[in-house]
Amino acid sequence: MWQFANEVTPCTGSTLSGGRGNRNRPRERFTIFSVLPAMDRKQKQAQKARPYGLLKPTALGKIPGRFQLHQEALPHLPVPPLQQTLDRYLLTLQPIISEEELNHTQELVAEFRKPGGVGERLQKGLERRAKKTENWLSDWWLKTAYLEYRLPVVVHSSPGVVLPKQDFLDRQGQLRFAAKLIEGILDFKTMIDNETLPVEYLGGKPLCMNQYYQILSSCRIPGPKRDSIVNYAKGKKQSRHITVVHNFQFFELDVYNSDGSPLTTDQLFIQLEKIWNTSLQTNKEPIGILTTNHRNSWAKAYNNLLKDKTNKESVRTIEKSICTVCLDAPMPRVSDDIYKSRVAAQMLHGGGSRWNSGNRWFDKTLQFIIAEDGSCGLVYEHAPSEGPPIVALLDHIVEYTKKPELVRSPMIPLPMPKKLRFNITPEIKNDIEKAKQNLNIMVEDLDIKVMVFHQFGKTFPKSEKISPDAFIQLALQLAYYRMYGHACATYESASLRMFRLGRTDTIRSTSVDSLKFVQSMDSPDKSEEVCPL
Repeated sequence: MWQFANEVTPCTGSTLSGGRGNRNRPRERFTIFSVLPAMDRKQKQAQKARPYGLLKPTALGKIPGRFQLHQEALPHLPVPPLQQTLDRYLLTLQPIISEEELNHTQELVAEFRKPGGVGERLQKGLERRAKKTENWLSDWWLKTAYLEYRLPVVVHSSPGVVLPKQDFLDRQGQLRFAAKLIEGILDFKTMIDNETLPVEYLGGKPLCMNQYYQILSSCRIPGPKRDSIVNYAKGKKQSRHITVVHNFQFFELDVYNSDGSPLTTDQLFIQLEKIWNTSLQTNKEPIGILTTNHRNSWAKAYNNLLKDKTNKESVRTIEKSICTVCLDAPMPRVSDDIYKSRVAAQMLHGGGSRWNSGNRWFDKTLQFIIAEDGSCGLVYEHAPSEGPPIVALLDHIVEYTKKPELVRSPMIPLPMPKKLRFNITPEIKNDIEKAKQNLNIMVEDLDIKVMVFHQFGKTFPKSEKISPDAFIQLALQLAYYRMYGHACATYESASLRMFRLGRTDTIRSTSVDSLKFVQSMDSPDKSEEVCPL
């Protein structure tokens, strides 16, 4: 399993430009380096925090209040001292700006840090906020980093994950795997609902588990200036259905029996066959492609879409669903060396309007993708969660799909899954066409190249007493320096989950010492010297 998003772009510290229609700007290029087993830093944190594979509940029954008690025991995120913040700010700038700029910044910082000055007043305000809130940073982080971000969630924000390729002999193989995958999702959901999900630890410290309770039955809602998130996992009327989409057609599939027990693989397989057989038409309007547009444009189209009562009911059904399962058409056949790059693009954006991009609802937090050709994966809307909870869920599901079916289920008649109807007015049709054009430009502007590095993995740097993470960070900085002749600001995620409602913060991994290292690597008179770090 490997995960990718725009943030893996080596060293640039920037997201995609989003400048549609400007043919003179440079093409966006991603190179994804996959070291087997492929894990990014967030996945490494998850690896340390929990065992791989199938998670087992901490108890057989429900433990009401366990989650709340655990959360209340976690410490609050502290506010760093002002002087420490300013000193580290200057250290961060030193390797990436000119001496003249640094001198000017030092003067500004000196004025800012004076006793009784602006810095102290703002610091006191931040400390007051910290006393009144569970986490002084998390709400700002959610709103500023995600919900107020106006570029499309596709490519710019939502990560894609590629799962092991399956060998489906026929359509039934695809649907049976999808059924087993859904059963695995529901098995994981049971632990969340019963509050029996094992608590994760890192360095002996318990971690905040809140993100696990945000990823199912949630959805992003577009707004004109800021989006919002709805979560239907809370309250008495919890979601009992998932959304299944095939050939751009959406279905509501109830995944629980009348007694509250989840449907079995056999039952789910029968229901998926019904969906498949009633969605064979391939000329339907790709209503889901509206979710790929610029957030302001999508917000306008969303309000227009919901003017119709039938459309509103269908959209609400999608938003309230536990998750979305996308039964995709096969990708165009390519050689094995190109396949990894092509499947990465499919999971990230669906391939464009001619392929599977309309077979999505990109505002849903979790969209599981199972294609006819065995390509499988996930794309997730990033606002509710970072990587580790998603990886834990996927590990559980992948292991669950390997479990044999020991007992065949009794065939109890089940109702027909409900097809979600949309009335396409000329205005909505126009919105769909604009979304198609914008998406296709974005897809065309994006180059993805997956490279699997077989020469060595994390064991080599460890054998040399080097942190594998530091090894990769310096390799990225060296590559950037050799290309552009200077260092740049470099973003690396750090987990704050040891604090209540903690998400991530930024490690500014470019430093004076890292700059000295990359400079010495290309200096003829220092090529044999050891550069201390």
